[in-house]
Amino acid sequence: MTEALDVFALHLPLAAPLAAAAVAALRGRAVAAWAGVAAAVGILAAAVWLARTVHAGQQVGYGLLRADALTAFMLIVIGAVAAIACWAGVHHLAAEAAAGAATAGTARRYLILVQLFLAAMSLAVLADNLGLLWVAVEATTIVTAFLVGHRRSRASVEAAWKYVVLCSIGIAVAFLGTVCVYAAAVAAGGHGAAALDWTYLTGHAAGLDADLIRLATGLVLVGFGTKAGLAPMHAWLPDAHSQAPAPVSALMSGVLLSVAFYAIWRYKAITDSVIGPGYTRTLLLVAALASIAAAALLLISQRDYKRMLAYSSIEHMGLVALGTATGSRLAITAVLVHVLGHGLSKAVAFCGAGQLLRLSGSSRIAAVRGLSARRPALAVVFGLALLALLGLPPFSLFASELGIARAGLAAGQGWAVAATFALVLVAFAAIVRHSTGILLGPPDPATQEPATQEPATAPTLAARPAAIVPLAVGLAAAAALGISLGPLNELLQTATDIIVQDR
Repeated sequence: MTEALDVFALHLPLAAPLAAAAVAALRGRAVAAWAGVAAAVGILAAAVWLARTVHAGQQVGYGLLRADALTAFMLIVIGAVAAIACWAGVHHLAAEAAAGAATAGTARRYLILVQLFLAAMSLAVLADNLGLLWVAVEATTIVTAFLVGHRRSRASVEAAWKYVVLCSIGIAVAFLGTVCVYAAAVAAGGHGAAALDWTYLTGHAAGLDADLIRLATGLVLVGFGTKAGLAPMHAWLPDAHSQAPAPVSALMSGVLLSVAFYAIWRYKAITDSVIGPGYTRTLLLVAALASIAAAALLLISQRDYKRMLAYSSIEHMGLVALGTATGSRLAITAVLVHVLGHGLSKAVAFCGAGQLLRLSGSSRIAAVRGLSARRPALAVVFGLALLALLGLPPFSLFASELGIARAGLAAGQGWAVAATFALVLVAFAAIVRHSTGILLGPPDPATQEPATQEPATAPTLAARPAAIVPLAVGLAAAAALGISLGPLNELLQTATDIIVQDR
């Protein structure tokens, strides 16, 4: 009976969003939107069940699907962030429909694509096969491209095309890396599609050709690094995140970037077993410093609060790259906590930004000054989300950034830690300056700009205080994670052991 439930939990993260997509195709907006919330909760429930099963190092497998502790943790990230984004999406669609900005057809298309997006991300972390992982990540590009261009404005269509072109180039480079790994596996005695299975590759790492693996890792870091928003391949991210509907931006920033990094972790585990950790460490350190430097410098001159959040995502992916480069158990554990904390905080921030956009009709910082005087509840939630992203206690990013810094110093990477956190301070100051202007002070009519993306719907917002509830729940979860890991601690330790390969 328990084994059957394990197999059911293994398939539920795929089946639940596909079922919700079918509901969206057949039923009205309200029913379909709540079905999407149920699907996200289903992913989270399946993740918790799988975590209970695999916490001691066991695996659950069926066909091309497999779950270990790292898979279960990533499903928790997907389910938790998706639950907040889909819940906020219920109110987002209702507000757009009330304002005349969404028809039944556009709402149906949005709901179907979001659920396909969740299914693709779940498949990526459940895949036991390199080829299937690649297909799943490519599927996220196709689905999210339509979501980025959902509004069909000139800016959103341009952002969608830029996203498709850059991420397609990246995913093509990742495909070449996959081919190199396949060649190494076949040369080591692997046969057919099974030669691309993670379980086969990790079990036969000692026999893989070192030169092919070195080449594959470089290609994969460029390819999946593009999807993860690492500099210098990050150019698609600010445009796509700023043009997508707010709940979609939350999913792209809070989950999609982390799923791309999940692929890098899997390759890193194989590469470190074959040629040691030095090669990936060097590449990731370069990517980390470049990403944080680019984000910090561009944040200084930012005038758009959605793009500000997008550059913040690049900064946090740089921190994830730094911790992954360090590679110790403390660093990887801190990185995993950072991924979950960033996902929760960024989901709240982007969904709050979506409400700001409907309130003002503009994503310009100058158009939303004095928010605390106009919408105090939204100002409190949005301000707390920014504090969480800045890494202040009690939110979890404070603990994870401290852990990454401590691990870097203990590993003898003091220069990299010093440079990284000097740049983080620059980003911190820039976000504080911008957010102070957004939250505090009286509204300045002279700086109000005309609506550029959506019609103002302040009456709709005023009638929907429930739209704040999912954001408050997300903040509470981020704060709870910062105070105690609770039952996650054992799962995190097992997941860390999968990424860290001692030679």
